[in-house]
Amino acid sequence: MTNSKGSISQFMEHYYLHFNAAAVVDAAKGYEKQLSKGSKMLVSLAGAMSTAELGKIFAEIIRQDKVQIISCTGANLEEDIMNLVAHSHYKRIPEYRDLTPQQEWDLLEKGLNRVTDTCIPEEEAFRRLQQHIVKIWKDAEAKGERYFPHEFMYKMLLSGVLEEYYEIDLKDSWMYAAAEKNLPMVVPGWEDSTMGNIFASYVIKGELKASTMKSGIEYMAFLADWYSDNSNNGIGFFQIGGGIAGDFPICVVPMLYQDLDRTDTPFWSYFCQISDSTTSYGSYSGAVPNEKITWGKLGIDTPKFIIESDATIVAPLIFAYLLNM
Repeated sequence: MTNSKGSISQFMEHYYLHFNAAAVVDAAKGYEKQLSKGSKMLVSLAGAMSTAELGKIFAEIIRQDKVQIISCTGANLEEDIMNLVAHSHYKRIPEYRDLTPQQEWDLLEKGLNRVTDTCIPEEEAFRRLQQHIVKIWKDAEAKGERYFPHEFMYKMLLSGVLEEYYEIDLKDSWMYAAAEKNLPMVVPGWEDSTMGNIFASYVIKGELKASTMKSGIEYMAFLADWYSDNSNNGIGFFQIGGGIAGDFPICVVPMLYQDLDRTDTPFWSYFCQISDSTTSYGSYSGAVPNEKITWGKLGIDTPKFIIESDATIVAPLIFAYLLNM
């Protein structure tokens, strides 16, 4: 135990000694070791981590340069900003397991879209952003410019048009922290998010061109270049949840050396996944890290950790450890 560690980290080192608890500490120490030797780290966000308010600690991870690139779902991209501008209108429903279909319908009629125990207010969250992001999309198209989904979000945040709506401390928004640093990001499958749906509706109505938004293929091409340019000291992979946020970026390594014949491409230098998925149903999200060796993503010697637990509990603990809390 090091003297520089705070009470949370010391608690973890003293009590988290076995099973998933020990894996949490081991993964945190492995992450820390990667950074200390000059490796970069990709963090992938699946699930509803932004609605779970991970930004309260993840934003500081970004500010302290403990993550160099993010892969996230379109939902996580937008829901952090929704929480920023409409937090007081969210409704928590701790008894969500007991809701009847009629009660769920009643929530819909009130404009409340439920994510487990938390309802996102459609009018205050989605629509409050829509008027501003659509203008930014249209302005870019009028100038013949094209950007990635996260770049449009960065533009909106940094322009100041949302300032009148802020309902939480700006330091608790991980998207704002990322925008300030212009942090590299990939957002695979952005089209299935609320803002992706809204953009598609404008394309269908003929008010925007699909080409104004850079595509998933372009994200992969960007990631290939970024990986090649930044892998001299290794790049680690810290995966929160499963799904496309993790599956998309981890494939860049076998693509580089199999499809582009860049045979000197290094494997990911660290891998950790926090997941409650199981392998027994053929779930790739729950696959043990060694399976990724057979796909050319991880090497035999890559430090590998899997924590079978709730990411909303585990991720803040690991981030607290990295921040010496």
